[in-house]
Amino acid sequence: MSEAYFRVESGALGPEENFLSLDDILMSHEKLPVRTETAMPRLGAFFLERSAGAETDNAVPQGSKLELPLWLAKGLFDNKRRILSVELPKIYQEGWRTVFSADANVVDLHKMGPHFYGFGSQLLHFDSPENADISQSLLQTFIGRFRRIMDSSQNAYNEDTSALVARLDEMERGLFQTGQKGLNDFQCWEKGQASQITASNLVQNYKKRKFTDMED
Repeated sequence: MSEAYFRVESGALGPEENFLSLDDILMSHEKLPVRTETAMPRLGAFFLERSAGAETDNAVPQGSKLELPLWLAKGLFDNKRRILSVELPKIYQEGWRTVFSADANVVDLHKMGPHFYGFGSQLLHFDSPENADISQSLLQTFIGRFRRIMDSSQNAYNEDTSALVARLDEMERGLFQTGQKGLNDFQCWEKGQASQITASNLVQNYKKRKFTDMED
């Protein structure tokens, strides 16, 4: 039976998301704290609750703090026009980067942000003076957690891994599933189940029709 949905790889670790990827679509809707650097006319009605009092002409005042979806913040961000500035989410700030450098394995990444690596990579789109530190932290965090993830996937055959997987970000979960699939395939190969030859559906249907004709 064919699958209803074939997974499309995320492009979030590159310059742009892949909008055929469900993971990227969900990630691009995560909220990002921003500050308006200029008044935004006729948009107060959309952000009335977040802007804490839009002006009488329905403009979002300059200096308003909002939380916008990532895709919208990227669309409005422009270094030349200075429409808005982006504030780093706490998990990417220096305090949390220190925690990751000490021991990245103790952090529940899924609780902090289910698309930690992809979202963090997209933050590099905004020209922040901390971009170099963020990218280095993302890389070192991944390196620090990678071995434990793959070791766990190879040593958890037919075991309940829900508690372990619950702490992983979405990309790490994909790696864990890949590791488990490799282990399962190896176990099947050892048992001689990897290359079993089976009759195709056409052959089976032909035999059924032939048997029915013989009965008639």
